[in-house]
Amino acid sequence: MEAYDPSRIWLYHERLSAIPEEMGAVLEYAACSPNIKERRDYSCALFDAQGRLVAQAAHIPVHLGAMPALMAYLLPRMEWQAGDMALTNDPYHAGTHLPDWTLIAPVFVEGRLMGFVASRAHHADTGGATPGSMPLATEIYEEGLRIPPVKILQGGELNEPLLEMILHNVRTPDERRGDLMAQMGANQVGVRRLQELLSTEGVTVWGERFEMLMGYSEQLMRAALRQIPPGEYEFVDHLDDDGRGSRALPIRVRVVAPADGEGTVRFDFTGSAPQSAGGLNAPEAVTRAACYYVARCLLPEDAPTNDGCWRPIAVVAPAGTIVNAQPPAAVAGGNVETSQRIVDAILGALAQALPDRIPAASQGTMNNILFGGYDPQRGRAFVYYETLAGGAGAHPDADGASAIHTHMTNTRNTPIEALESAYPVRVLEYRIAERTGGAGTRRGGDGIVRTYQFLTETTLTLLTERRRRAPYGLHGGKPGKRGQNRLHIDGEVDAEVGKGVIRVPAGAILTVRTPGGGGWGVRV
Repeated sequence: MEAYDPSRIWLYHERLSAIPEEMGAVLEYAACSPNIKERRDYSCALFDAQGRLVAQAAHIPVHLGAMPALMAYLLPRMEWQAGDMALTNDPYHAGTHLPDWTLIAPVFVEGRLMGFVASRAHHADTGGATPGSMPLATEIYEEGLRIPPVKILQGGELNEPLLEMILHNVRTPDERRGDLMAQMGANQVGVRRLQELLSTEGVTVWGERFEMLMGYSEQLMRAALRQIPPGEYEFVDHLDDDGRGSRALPIRVRVVAPADGEGTVRFDFTGSAPQSAGGLNAPEAVTRAACYYVARCLLPEDAPTNDGCWRPIAVVAPAGTIVNAQPPAAVAGGNVETSQRIVDAILGALAQALPDRIPAASQGTMNNILFGGYDPQRGRAFVYYETLAGGAGAHPDADGASAIHTHMTNTRNTPIEALESAYPVRVLEYRIAERTGGAGTRRGGDGIVRTYQFLTETTLTLLTERRRRAPYGLHGGKPGKRGQNRLHIDGEVDAEVGKGVIRVPAGAILTVRTPGGGGWGVRV
């Protein structure tokens, strides 16, 4: 093996991580839906032949952090040959939620399996009870088509019957076909690029470099975790409700930093709410992704992210709770909302151990907006999904950023022009919601206001949080302002709803104000 050299390690990391970055660019360019093309709701990564993360792009933490568990599940269950691609969206096989379709392709070099490329993208509809496939369900069967790991490509040949079966169960089959083909194209580019790279200096040499990279990242993570003073740090935060009658659902975490000097940390969620009737249940892979994300935030920004980062981290998520839901619990909101509250809880615990490094709570929600129906002008069905930015929590050294996606999401806001050109909707207002960030020595970031007018009869789904409980401030900083959703029908305020599925007439207006971030420190 080559001698240890941090500069060479960095070079290897850059050469490998460029591949999933290019995969993402291909996927964005080729996709059909605004959700993928404009919002960039996708993630790409590389794995070695053992399914260990080697490199990833700077995409979406909840996607990427759950992928290693999927690879661990998948590899013992499939035989691979060149030209294969496996497709799955099953949350209980280490997916996230049903709209996230994951495509995995093996990479063979000189006849030897050297690794895998993977892409995960949020498809705007995957069937189910409501357009967008994120209803207020009580069982996963209501949330859409559940695809177990199955080969959509085998030896380079498309499994047409499988594809047709999938497309027969979604509302927008042409868009789904286009987005899936874009994923296939992105994976094919990733396979070629990794083959080219590994062929340049030999598969044995690059196999050693994989190990070197992972060992280096493990050292960095252990060093970062050793900065947490030994002890147990507990915090509890709550979800507003599950949309099915249960309120104030606790997410309880105990962060245990041992005194053994090994740089290991345990995140223990014992005492969190039991899995609920509504769809805010999180699969264990989502909970792990949130823990990995927070730990990664303790590393230097330029540290390589790979399997080595996760080796010093243990996660205790009791089965049957809202952080490790069991089938057939509904899980659509666990990926987007519960993951955010898990992060808030972990940061609240770590703020006790590292008070000068941890920010106040950010908006703590993805503000999920889904709508669909039939567009008479275009003569076809339509489905749309987006998440909205809000305020970031203030930091000891800076105010929180305004109008930004935070923590487990890393997408863009859809431009008004793209939204209005694709769907029967008009955006009447889009601005920063001033003074919604919490006051403090450092002020929390502000949320946004976005107002939609629906131009045809539409089924609207809202799945939002921090409407009852505000994002917390730290060390005397004030909470951020709670979010608010207001629905206007015939000029009247018909409803204020945090979660719900509503059939609205043409002309109905929805105004969403997203939460601000918490403040940090006592304002003098």
